[in-house]
Parts: sequence; structure tokens; C-alpha cells
Amino acid sequence: MPKKTFYITTPIYYPSDRLHIGHAYCTTIADAIARYKRLAGFDVFFLTGSDEHGQKIQRKAEENNTTPQAYVDKIVASFKHLWEKLNISNDDFIRTTERRHHELVQAVFQKIFDQGDIYKAEYEGWYCTPCETFWLERQLNDGKCPDCGRPVEIVKEESYFFRMSKYQDRLLKYIEENPEFIQPTSRRNEMINFIKGGLEDLCVSRTTFDWGIPVPFDTKHVVYVWFDALTNYITAAGYLNDREKFSKYWPADIHLVGKEIVRFHSIIWPIILMALGVELPKMVYGHGWLVVEGDKMSKSKGNVIDPIALIDEFGSDAIRYFLLREIALGLDGNFSRDALISRINADLANDLGNLLHRSLNMIGRFNGGVIEAPGETEAIDQELHDLARTTVAQYEKHMEHQDINTALKEVWALIGRTNKYIDETAPWALAKDPAKKDRLNTVLYNLAEVLRIAAILISPFMPVTAPKIWAQLGIKTDFASVTLGEAQAWGRLPAGTIVAQPEPLFPRIEDKPAAEAETKPVQTVATAAPKAETTDQPSCLPEITIDEFAKLDLRVAKVLAAEKVKKADKLLLLTVDLGTEQRTIISGIAKHYEPEQLVGQNVVMVVNLKPAKIRGIESRGMVLAASCDDKLQLVTADMPPGSKVK
Repeated sequence: MPKKTFYITTPIYYPSDRLHIGHAYCTTIADAIARYKRLAGFDVFFLTGSDEHGQKIQRKAEENNTTPQAYVDKIVASFKHLWEKLNISNDDFIRTTERRHHELVQAVFQKIFDQGDIYKAEYEGWYCTPCETFWLERQLNDGKCPDCGRPVEIVKEESYFFRMSKYQDRLLKYIEENPEFIQPTSRRNEMINFIKGGLEDLCVSRTTFDWGIPVPFDTKHVVYVWFDALTNYITAAGYLNDREKFSKYWPADIHLVGKEIVRFHSIIWPIILMALGVELPKMVYGHGWLVVEGDKMSKSKGNVIDPIALIDEFGSDAIRYFLLREIALGLDGNFSRDALISRINADLANDLGNLLHRSLNMIGRFNGGVIEAPGETEAIDQELHDLARTTVAQYEKHMEHQDINTALKEVWALIGRTNKYIDETAPWALAKDPAKKDRLNTVLYNLAEVLRIAAILISPFMPVTAPKIWAQLGIKTDFASVTLGEAQAWGRLPAGTIVAQPEPLFPRIEDKPAAEAETKPVQTVATAAPKAETTDQPSCLPEITIDEFAKLDLRVAKVLAAEKVKKADKLLLLTVDLGTEQRTIISGIAKHYEPEQLVGQNVVMVVNLKPAKIRGIESRGMVLAASCDDKLQLVTADMPPGSKVK
């Protein structure tokens, strides 16, 4: 039986300059999904590449006294170098300057023209060269580009136009009938509203520069860069020259893109495909930005983070883990050097690294390095077995829904529970009593078996670390051939396996002073405690007894939905999951959080607060936050909904 196929793409990045950590974030997400699908037995096609035409590139080349091709060749080489450093497992790298793409773009343009969906007219309007985007005057913000905020220029030239308006109602119907097509829901709603506002026909050629693919029947025109770029996804899939490959992988399962280009991928691209008579991709997923101190990265602001420097300093797996663990896919996330080091020290050095080192040390000391067959199990062992099975099942569920950081939380909950299991079973005490040798063997086997399972589960995210764990456990099977099925059953680790000497996976980092750090320290992430910036803090309240404190019932609650309360600038209406029930809460945090920032967060709340009616809505509880001056930050916890806070 042939394998099921899976086709995932990143955007093709624009080589006007080297890539930053935000680009690395997007590609790491796609790589983790691709690796997971391969682990699950899929035949995966993973595409990334570079979008090399357009006026901006031509101007950049002129500024550097070189040709556009020579300019992009140098920058694209830096892209490929970064993906190698980051262990990106793409199956193809497409460049829009390649002959295969040139031929496809001309064939597509000719076909759509021949059927009457492209026509010649004169364009006069506004154009943003950095974004390579046309805008109507009503769409500008104070006369500037609504996407990047930079000045636009008036363009007047003879152009070819694509009849987008012809397909407006058909596309709207498709989006409404296929709710999974645009994700997350907030992006879908934005696109529906944009289409309902009316689609203009799209200018799809330019004559004021020549760095592009010539229109096949009118060579003084070059094809508009977005029409050119979007078709890369079918070029690489073999639309023009490999019909067998195309029928195998198309439609794409996921186009992963930044939220700023969702419109191009979920409106212009589907309409091009409709005009071609080609099936639409299954999903366009618009991820959030990786921001620095709340701002999108840009050279002009001086806050661009170089991923190569980070990889050289901390290692690729540490960077990959941070990007995937720290940010819920779809939401914006802050990059912080402090948060990165905190994750490395807490999650990678203390939790994972410590579990491996302790386990191997004890197997070496107490069993001569041999993983002996386990004896009878006790209730605590069965609890660990059950948690491992549950973890794998939950991990699969979350990964199938691109909920990567929650999948990682599940794995780390298993790792944390296993560290606790060591303390509860005390193998060092068992080793002192020969009569408890069978019990010792069971405990040590369980530790090694959890590590075996954890290595498989983390492999899509940490492709260097996972085989290192495998090798230190002494498992002889080639890790490259491992499948997810091998994590689904307890007890696959062969008795008699001889472990290797433990080596630290992630040595604890004692950071340099900020002035010496290569990466500028920035705002800490939301889960870190805010630091006071003034000494003018409110005085402490009168002391209470532990019995008085115990009257508060504090629980972890997951935010399922959030919206602004009408006619109330400060209030948000939250729907939260407490594990056993859902509640609504009114919270006065609207000045500090946008609703979409909160969905998916695990907050701490007082659940036994007497209900109150606020603006006619019953509020049953209160979320906790820390404040300092005009700053406010919610208290969060990486624990399942309903967890008791003590």
C-alpha cells in the first residue's frame, strides 16, 4: 500500500537582505511539521526557496554596482547556509530565476490570457516597492503603505490586469464552505471581510523595470512579482513537467506563511488556481510575528536578530526548541535573550539533560551499565506507563492540529514526572539492599524507556539531540529509521542494552553581562516575572495566616476565546476551560492585551470568587496579573487546565 503523502511549503523569502530570526522561526515550524509527518509514516515533500524578481531587487543591485542575478546569488547562498546550520530538511529549494519556473510562469500567464481572464489597460495608482504591492488610495494609512508603513509612489503605466473580481463570489463561497482553508480563525475572518469589501482586478505586469519574467506575448512587460512568486508552489510540484509528481503531491496540505502575506496566499493565489482549473491547497496557515520589545524586526529600528550568531553561541537545537516551545502558533511572540537562556537552563539542562544524566549514571553505578529486564510493576510504575501512552496520544493529536508548543508541553510534562519518579522510588536506596534488585531493575528500566520514547517524540523539533539520547542509551537501531509507532507501545527497549557514558546534552549557561552579550537583551516573555523599574512600589498589606490564604482556590485555566466588551474600553470577556467546566470572566486588561494574544494561554485565576455582574454579563472568577507603573502582565503557568496553584 503506498504511503500517504504530505506537501508543506514555507513562503519563498525575498533576497533583498540576509534572513533574520523571524524567517528562521517560520522555516523551523515547517521543518518540525515535515519531520513529524515523516516520523508518522508519510511521504513528505517539503519546499522552501527564494523570490528573486521585482523592482526592489533591481534597485538594490544598482545600489551595489552589480547585476540583479549576481546580487541575489550571493544572498540566496546565505539562505541555504542558514538552513543547513538550522538542520532544515527541505526536499527542494526553488529559485524564481530558475528555467523551470520561468517556463511555468509564462505558460500560466499565457493560458489565463488566452481564456480572457487577463486584459490590457492602463494602471495609475499607488505602489509600495519594499512590499511589491499595489494599493488603492482608500487603503493607504496616512498616505503610506498599510503593511509596512513606508512611503508609496505613484505609478502610471500600461499594464495587464487579472480579472480577480470575476472569481470573488466563488472564492468567498469556498472559504465559507471550507473553514479549515484559512487558519487560524482570526486570519480567516480578516480575509472574509476583505473579500466582502470588493476585489479589484489585479495589475499583473510592469514596464518601468525589466528584472522579471517577460510576458510571453508582449516582452516589454514583465510579470508582476507576486503573480510570479505564488506559482512557485506548483512549479516545484511538477505542474508543467512532471504530471505524476503533481498528481501525487498536489494539492498542498499546508502553505505556512507570515500573517502579513496571508492575503496574497488566500485570495490572489486561490483565484489564480481557479482560473487554471487546479484544485486549491488544503490550508493556508498565517503564523504570528516574532517581535522584539513589541516591534516587528527591521534594520531601521536596529533590532534585527541574526540567527547564525545565536546558533553559533547556543546550538541549533536550543534555538529550534525555544522558537517552537515559547510561541503558540498563530500568535505573536517576543524574542528575548533572557527567555532563551531561561528555557535552555530550565527545560533542556535541568529537565531533559538532568533526567538523562541521572538515569545513565545510576544504570552505570548500580547495574554495571546494563539495562536489565524489569520485574513486577507497582502502582507508581503503572502510572508512569500510562502517562507515557497518554503523552504519545496527546502529542499526536496536537501535532495533527499544528499545536506544536502544546505537543512539546506534553512531552516535558512526562519528562518532569519521570524526574519526580526518581525521587519517589529512590534507586540509590534500592541498590543498598540485594533483596530489592528486581525492584531496582524495574525502576532503572522505566527511566531508560521514558528516555527512549522522549527521544522519538522530540526528534521533529530537536534533530541533533534526539539521536544523541538514542546513542547514549546504547540502542543499536539506526535512529533515522525510527517511526512514531515505536513510541506508542511501552517496553520496546531491549533488556541487556549497554548504555554509554553520559555526556551533558545542554550545559547550564551562565550568561555574560548584558554589555558583553552578542545579542541585544530585550523584553522578557509573558511567562517571566516583570521586574520593577522604580522603587515606588505599594507597601505590603497586613500579614495573614496560612489558613486565611488557604481560603483562596487558585487554578490554572486555559483561555478558549476572548473578545472586547462593547462600549467598555478596558474590559475583555474571556471564556476559560478549568478542565471540568468552562466559565466566563470579565477582566480589565483590554489596554494591555489584544483578544487574539490571550487565546491558548494558561492563566492563573481565583475560581471561588463570588460571581458578579459587570455590564450585564456574569463574571465567575478573576485572572491574576502583576503590575508595575503602567505595565501589566498576566500570571501564567505551563500546567493543564484545573491544576491547583498552591
